[in-house]
Amino acid sequence: MPAKIRIGILFGGKSAEHEVSLQSAKNVYEAIDKSKYEITLIGIDKNGLWHLNDADEFLLNANSPKLIKLRNIPGKLAMVPGEKNHQLVKTSDSHSIGEIDVVFPILHGPFGEDGTIQGLLKLANVPFVGASVLGSAIGMDKDVMKRLLRDADIPIGKFLAYNQFQITEINFEEVVKNIGLPFFIKPANLGSSVGINRVDKKAEFISALNEAFKYDTKILIEENMEGREIECSVLGNENPSASVPGEIITDSDHYQFYSYEAKYIDEKGANLKIPANLPSEVTRKIQELAVKTFKVLCCEGMARVDFFLNKKNQVFVNELNTIPGFTKISMYPKLWETSGISYTELIDRLIQLAISRFEKEKLLKTTV
Repeated sequence: MPAKIRIGILFGGKSAEHEVSLQSAKNVYEAIDKSKYEITLIGIDKNGLWHLNDADEFLLNANSPKLIKLRNIPGKLAMVPGEKNHQLVKTSDSHSIGEIDVVFPILHGPFGEDGTIQGLLKLANVPFVGASVLGSAIGMDKDVMKRLLRDADIPIGKFLAYNQFQITEINFEEVVKNIGLPFFIKPANLGSSVGINRVDKKAEFISALNEAFKYDTKILIEENMEGREIECSVLGNENPSASVPGEIITDSDHYQFYSYEAKYIDEKGANLKIPANLPSEVTRKIQELAVKTFKVLCCEGMARVDFFLNKKNQVFVNELNTIPGFTKISMYPKLWETSGISYTELIDRLIQLAISRFEKEKLLKTTV
């Protein structure tokens, strides 16, 4: 019987999406094929410290999205290059706990989805699931992402970007003149609808700006796109494929938009219609744009592409997420399940894509 592939699931992290990551890790751990993979759980706390976690008790309040927490395990880990891939070492006594064959980073937001952890893993010479350094960094910075999409003639909504040192230059009347009212203000480098506010009147403007700047030194102001919210999952490296599209129907009685709570806390906050009820030509257009967006933004492995569809059936790309949620109510795995790939098989394919990329990159010359 062949030896199991040792997978390091990396989760938690320092970002505001820490709790979402915990939920995603729980679901990936439960779904992964344990007859094929040996799992090492590596939890990163909110201070950025790494911990080796026990599979039976790595989370507190595991079934409560509001109360879920990483269990405080004594002892910390460090990662150092090994003879094969890399080693995890206990910082207390430098004892090695062995090598990891592939890392599955389920780290949403900054310090996990923005190229930082991907760069560390490349330096450690270990395969990892998902986009590499460049694709991850682009996917995290919504300003850079939208500029690249615009240059590639991919339809997007109107937006403005500002750095924190420009805060005194941000004028409400000028924003309304350029992109209309209402509009949305969000951190440029974050996800899961954290720090986002809809602005309907001038009295809401300054507080929304301040809220977004709590999470990032750069913000986006985006026009309000009237229409349906459609999402499409992408899977692959050089020749990616797109899933069936799904629709998010937010509970408008309780939420102005698809907020953090509607996504991850309130199971009734939104209805996921999979597949979306769309004309066949619109479905094809969304799938084609999803794959094109994936390629333009230098992605690999996986991504979820989010769209707006207006009343004229015109399609606009909102954004792309390189480490989409893997919770039990997340769109990325649900879309693939409807497309014929089970949750367990999806995890397996992502791991194999990571190994395939790593083997190809090993053939590249690194010296003259």
